[in-house]
Amino acid sequence: MEISSYIVWNVVLTLVVGPVLYAIRSNTLELKRLDILINKTREEMAKDYVSRDTFEYDMAKVIKALEKLEVKIDRLFQQESNK
Repeated sequence: MEISSYIVWNVVLTLVVGPVLYAIRSNTLELKRLDILINKTREEMAKDYVSRDTFEYDMAKVIKALEKLEVKIDRLFQQESNK
């Protein structure tokens, strides 16, 4: 039985190229999976943070409430000092 070049080529393809192609395919699938997970994480992170407009609106409300409180405290001290 002779070992022909076709058999040698078949062995090379089976033992070398096959595992390389399998590794490339598995790495590609893993990259796709990780890409999906990263995109989901980005979407979920956006839910946890406040937008700049909302923050500025809420802070304006807090500042306004504090200014009203400051005016009331000033009036209270003026009434106490007038007595």
